[in-house]
Amino acid sequence: MYRLREEQQRVVSEAATIAAAQIGPDAARVDREGVFPERGISALGDGGLLGLTVPAALGGRGQGLRTSAAVLDVVGQHCSSTAMVYLMHLCGVACYLAAPEKTDAQLRAVARGKHLSTLAFSETGSRSHFWAPVSRASGHDGSVKLNASKSFVTSAGHAHGYVVSTLAPYATTPLESTLYLILAGDQGIRVAGAWKGVGMRGNASAPMTLENVAVGADRALSAVGKGLDMMLGVALPMFQIGSAAVAIGIAEAAVQATIRHLTHARFEETNSTLSQLPTLRARLAQMRVETDRARAHLTAVLDSIEAPGPETQLLVLEVKAVATEAAASVTETAMRACGGAAFGGAHGIERLFRDARAPIIMAPTTDQAYDFIGRALCGLEFFS
Repeated sequence: MYRLREEQQRVVSEAATIAAAQIGPDAARVDREGVFPERGISALGDGGLLGLTVPAALGGRGQGLRTSAAVLDVVGQHCSSTAMVYLMHLCGVACYLAAPEKTDAQLRAVARGKHLSTLAFSETGSRSHFWAPVSRASGHDGSVKLNASKSFVTSAGHAHGYVVSTLAPYATTPLESTLYLILAGDQGIRVAGAWKGVGMRGNASAPMTLENVAVGADRALSAVGKGLDMMLGVALPMFQIGSAAVAIGIAEAAVQATIRHLTHARFEETNSTLSQLPTLRARLAQMRVETDRARAHLTAVLDSIEAPGPETQLLVLEVKAVATEAAASVTETAMRACGGAAFGGAHGIERLFRDARAPIIMAPTTDQAYDFIGRALCGLEFFS
């Protein structure tokens, strides 16, 4: 459905090979032990895929949103935690790419598979309202100190670079933020807890505190007070598209797992498979249709981004909600179709069921997306 060019398809095929051989086999352990997917991320780095969107001139693969979506889809089919870590890395890299004169070293390291990035937007005080940090930078003449309590930072303690939001020193509204690049070696960074979530247990989505972290003007990725523009114009499209792709990957994995169960599990008394039951075939068909519909919607959004029109903004707002709700529905149907086997942990369906629910509450949450969509339809300001 992604309608990839030959070069794009080669990249996705490489990702699929890595995912099948090195990411998928570790997925159950990552979930069971709640550990960061080091093997999977290292495999992506070794394969040059951490630099998926880095320009070829810097050693990267030079790919855009369409290829990123297809790659995240196939990674998500094998391990949701790895896919989410990878997505947040691509979001961080997108911010690097918006300020290449300040991030040349990081971009080259990303291309070599030696630098993992992530976002640190949400805060304890503003919760899922990622666009309105309550922390405030202190300082002047471009050199500032950051003090913040960040919540749900994916790859916390594992990333090499964090794109951090904070209010500008003289901000008068919650929307006047600045984005800074914080590096893992900077003094004053502390991971404040561990991730013990229901789903995506390996993405290390932990709180972080920044205590008097000193940065210079060369670390400001956005103009002072203009961080919201980069959040919405750079990070959000990648996050929305990528979240949708990961969710579709989860749904696809549930479809394939259900097919395997229905075509192999047998009634011994009749020597027939579960696929002989029309009710279960109907559930499987429903799953296939919902997954295909969500992927088709994602493709339509990609088309609109590549050829922008008046509907583009609305489609970008819709895409994460459409895909994550589809994944939640598909995985619930898989649990029903596969019955006791699924509830007992067979085929990883129970893990997919849990993982599908995590993106629903990732900011912007599905409920927030619906509100934004409604505001857009009514001609209202998003932040008022």
